[in-house]
Amino acid sequence: MRITIIAVGKIKEKYLKEGINEYSKRLSRYCKLEIIEVEDEHAPDNLSSLEEQQVKKREAERVVKRLKEGTLLVVLDVRGSKMSSEELARKLESFFISGKSHVTFVIGGSLGIDKELLNMADFSLSLSDMTFPHQLTRLILLEQLYRSFKIINGEPYHR
Repeated sequence: MRITIIAVGKIKEKYLKEGINEYSKRLSRYCKLEIIEVEDEHAPDNLSSLEEQQVKKREAERVVKRLKEGTLLVVLDVRGSKMSSEELARKLESFFISGKSHVTFVIGGSLGIDKELLNMADFSLSLSDMTFPHQLTRLILLEQLYRSFKIINGEPYHR
């Protein structure tokens, strides 16, 4: 099983890097994990709607260039499906059972994900109704993937 996370922007905070490294190490027992960072666009607070769309489009183009053929594409989006940890585990397991051995998760930049990339997705996932910084989202996703593999394998962790 292969999982790729394509994330817009770099992680600068030490505490996030440490958490990401820890969960990446834990996940290595269950899957081949690759994390790809693509450059984010500078986006000042006062962008017009058109400028925001252009920023998201440029970021999406960088993401699409890194997608591997045959991967199942999951985008993280606030309007995506909300699910419990158990439901995410079942969904992930169903991807693998259906013959998709490579799943790619995409985390957009601070403005979100371009609509064309959203339309390309096989599945859209929301981690919460709450808003998180996209850097923190990477750590939350990794923890939830680790939790999912523990649930799938019937191992203690999920409580």
